[in-house]
Amino acid sequence: MKICVLSSGSKGNTTYIESEKVKILIDIGNSAKYVKEKLEDIGVEPEEINAVLITHTHVDHVKGLKVFENKYNIPVYITDVMLKSLDYLNNYVFLENEFDIGDMHIIAIKTSHDAPDSRGYIIISGDDSIVYITDTGYINKKYFDILSNRNVYVMESNHDIEMLNNGSYPFNLRQRILSDKGHLSNYDSAKYLSSFIGNNTKCIILAHLSEDNNTEELAYNTLIERLNDSDTHVDNIIIAKQNKETELVKL
Repeated sequence: MKICVLSSGSKGNTTYIESEKVKILIDIGNSAKYVKEKLEDIGVEPEEINAVLITHTHVDHVKGLKVFENKYNIPVYITDVMLKSLDYLNNYVFLENEFDIGDMHIIAIKTSHDAPDSRGYIIISGDDSIVYITDTGYINKKYFDILSNRNVYVMESNHDIEMLNNGSYPFNLRQRILSDKGHLSNYDSAKYLSSFIGNNTKCIILAHLSEDNNTEELAYNTLIERLNDSDTHVDNIIIAKQNKETELVKL
């Protein structure tokens, strides 16, 4: 499989994943024009996309969805609860806990966010597997086994707790971000990743970094310190950016 995070952050989130036979997007939180341009930058035409998986219905994850779906008529995988906020969709499929798209087997896991019926995903094709989890206050222990020892993790590392608490955000917003229905801090992200990764893990992509309450250096160093403490190592650690796609990671 291949993966490229086209954009990640509070202003838009879109990720491309490819198997031998299938090409999908997770979320279309950027303009359809931006997504088209970024796909073409990695040699993919929008017409080649077979499906779009939606994590939740906040605008930074569905901003370009209406235009993209109308233009390219690509099936969008959502829950019935999500449809209430996405009632403009014409071509949608209600996702199940596990389902197949071509040679991809997809496991949908429930996340904890202040958006209705939010999801994370495990995408499996052959011996390759990718975990995608952002926009959650915590990860339920019941998923730990199926999240372990995957090849690639796209994991939220939203904020540095000290920066958030000492920053300009009002109290109510800080409490929302820190809550069980908020976002994973650098500490939380590193804690989960250090327990999930295994011998099969080749790459970690830290995602959804706050522009106001985090830095790439803090997110990276927090993870490295945690991995060092647990005597573990991952060859490729990438920081996803808001306005630039990551490298195309090939498994």
